Amino acid sequence: MIDVADLSIAFGDVKAVRDASLGVDRGEVVGLVGPNGAGKTTLLSAINGLIDPASGSVRIDGDSLGGLSARETARRVATVPQETSLSFSFSVREVVAMGRTPYRSRFERASATDREHVRRAMERTSVRRFADRAIDEISGGERQRVVLARALCQDPEVLVLDEPTASLDVNHQVRTLALVREFVADGRAALCAIHDLSLAARFCDRLALLAEGRIVAAGPPESVLTGTNVERAFDADAAVTRHPVTGAVDVTATAGGAERDGRVHVLGGGRAGARAIATLADAGFAVSAGVLPNGDTALETADAPRARCNRGACGRRRGAGRERCGEPSTRGRCGAPSGRGRTDAVERNGRQDGRARPTSGADPCRGNRQRVGERRGGAGRRHRTATP
Repeated sequence: MIDVADLSIAFGDVKAVRDASLGVDRGEVVGLVGPNGAGKTTLLSAINGLIDPASGSVRIDGDSLGGLSARETARRVATVPQETSLSFSFSVREVVAMGRTPYRSRFERASATDREHVRRAMERTSVRRFADRAIDEISGGERQRVVLARALCQDPEVLVLDEPTASLDVNHQVRTLALVREFVADGRAALCAIHDLSLAARFCDRLALLAEGRIVAAGPPESVLTGTNVERAFDADAAVTRHPVTGAVDVTATAGGAERDGRVHVLGGGRAGARAIATLADAGFAVSAGVLPNGDTALETADAPRARCNRGACGRRRGAGRERCGEPSTRGRCGAPSGRGRTDAVERNGRQDGRARPTSGADPCRGNRQRVGERRGGAGRRHRTATP
């Protein structure tokens, strides 16, 4: 339905979109995600015909967008922009009715079909109760729903939405995206720019991740929203897990705090363990966790990319995560439980006070080196040590 091929857009010497290729099939919702300034709005503007690309092509249902008249484009593609400004105090009903403009001449009166489209669009977006109020007398979130109603009133084949949930409360965010899913169920297509990564993963069939004007990843949400991709595109640490209710990919950004000269090992898993791991990593501690079974929420949080530690030859990761290294660091041996069994002993000031309890499972660190997780407390430094 939507076919974007090798699209590039420039404003003077600034290239806003570079060699973007993207397709949206009938019955599909595709989400554009990425940081501010990545080129999402610019790409959408080219798809709805507001911007001419420097190179590449946009096709709607097989027809080149450049070959369609403004009226033909409006009948095929409806847009929900980030912001809408109206010069006059139109009523909500009148604004929604503007969606029927591509289907009649300038002085033609509204038909019964037009009025039915207006009524259904207002009901679907829950704006009918204030249909007679002026558009400038309602809230920003209500105005956004009115703009969505106008787009649905156009009865298009393609719906292009730029941050449709930005001004909405939680209830209407979910209802709006559910409406988009209903829209494509009739064999139509939708392309949405969405800032909320978790909402995008829940309601979109596929995602395209933009960064610096390029599509750096595209595919199902679970393949696009990886910890590594989120870290690279957004320059932010994030825990990528599965939502316990919806089962969809869930992304939680974490603030990288100042590094602390301390290390904490988290025992226990589940949501409580995940919260402990994320909180400690945000506070700047080096964190290890385990033993954790595959699929555990805490394990997914522990595997999220974190800030790197200050180290010499050590290749360990600072923050939440199972560490994989065996090189000497400036503080001795680095490492954390392998997740497949470990042996425990406590050392105080370098002297072992307990006996190691061996368990099965190969040590993933090279050469079966000693694995030490350090923390400060009490009268001296305590080490949790694992030996093969």
